[in-house]
Amino acid sequence: MSLTKEQLTYLEKRLRDERSRALALLNRTVDEEAESTGRERAGDPSEFPTHPADLGTDVIDTETDEANDARISDELAEINAALDRLYQHPDRFGISETTGKAIPFERLDLIPWART
Repeated sequence: MSLTKEQLTYLEKRLRDERSRALALLNRTVDEEAESTGRERAGDPSEFPTHPADLGTDVIDTETDEANDARISDELAEINAALDRLYQHPDRFGISETTGKAIPFERLDLIPWART
């Protein structure tokens, strides 16, 4: 069963909203990094850590931020790909790429860029 026109319109809005959210998160990260150093973000005003654990905390914070940015970038790419699929083949949107069966609307409502 293919999606109705109303469902497709709703999912397009959801994808656009999710795209805006992801872009805002990435832009906020870029703005924060441009405005301050890692130590300032961690609340450490000194240039050098006073304890080795501080350096470890800074490294973990940086790696966590980078992992989150990568996840959001991947999600943004999936959202853009879903919008492309929706615009190019609206009659096939919501069909699993692996099984060829309809993806339940409830799943698409939660993750509108779902491929399976």
